[in-house]
Amino acid sequence: MGDLLGVAVLGAGHMGADHIRRLDRVISGAGVAAVADPDAGRAEAAVAGLDEVSVHTDVAAALDAPGVEAVLIASPGPAHEEALFAAFARGLPVLCEKPMVPDSAGALRVVEAEARLGRRLAQIGFMRRYDAEYRRLKALLDSGRLGRPLMLHCTHRNVSSPPGFTSAMLIDSSVSHEIDAARWLLGQEPTAVTVLRPAPSSDAPEGLADPQFVLFETDGGALVDVEVFVNCGFGYEVRCEAVCEAGSARIGEEHTMVVTTRGSAREDVAQDYLVRFADAYDREVQAWVDATRRGRVTGPSAWDGYAASVVAEAGVEALHSGRRVAVEPAPRPELYPEAGR
Repeated sequence: MGDLLGVAVLGAGHMGADHIRRLDRVISGAGVAAVADPDAGRAEAAVAGLDEVSVHTDVAAALDAPGVEAVLIASPGPAHEEALFAAFARGLPVLCEKPMVPDSAGALRVVEAEARLGRRLAQIGFMRRYDAEYRRLKALLDSGRLGRPLMLHCTHRNVSSPPGFTSAMLIDSSVSHEIDAARWLLGQEPTAVTVLRPAPSSDAPEGLADPQFVLFETDGGALVDVEVFVNCGFGYEVRCEAVCEAGSARIGEEHTMVVTTRGSAREDVAQDYLVRFADAYDREVQAWVDATRRGRVTGPSAWDGYAASVVAEAGVEALHSGRRVAVEPAPRPELYPEAGR
């Protein structure tokens, strides 16, 4: 691919196809060298119009394809562990969409495998760290101008949930973003989780506990609450308010186009995470490409992926048991930085 970083994209579904478009049309310094998806027709459709891209149904074949120097994993979560190990075996740097691995045991296996290598290869796709508003909030909290953070109030709403979405997935899929964002913003680790369940919305599919109210305690004495509502019906909304000793700061009040007509005004509301966080995804992938070309790995680590899994599993246990559940992670290897760094 000449001077471009050749990327193998694993998965050509909704997320993978968007990353293929991004690498081809938005990101500088990289291009798509290979694509793998069990559905060859879907993979072919995702790369239509792109030159010199090989299409595969097998992950190993894509990683071994000519020109591949890095990997972007956008396949379903259960396929991530095998793909990460395959990339590690080849010494290929990886950007892996979250969840890194669906369960904490698998996530710990990934952490231990990377730690044995003695160097980081994986960056995990917690893209909120690259969102302009989240970055401004992080800088403000780090500056100390508002004093010690006491609470984070978070909102995570989706228009509707996809088929097969479970009550546990509200936590281990949706709230996993808030878990990572809270660890990063506060520089603190969650120590316990409690989940409260109001009466389900009438728009929630049968048997789905939606919405939920998730409360995290941290080792720095802060509280983090998350309202997660995945069938709100009216838009995709993500908000966060930090309440500190000397003030508060709120993000997520999307300042989109407002149309005013006789007797009314209408404001656009994002309907999809790829719309709300489009710029964050662009910055995330560009930062990964830039770092990879310099021989570095930055951004959220495999340990961050593991930490999110451990907290989410405690949350799922709290959901089902109705009890406060302690978070008990394994010891953190020296390879990985502490939360918030």
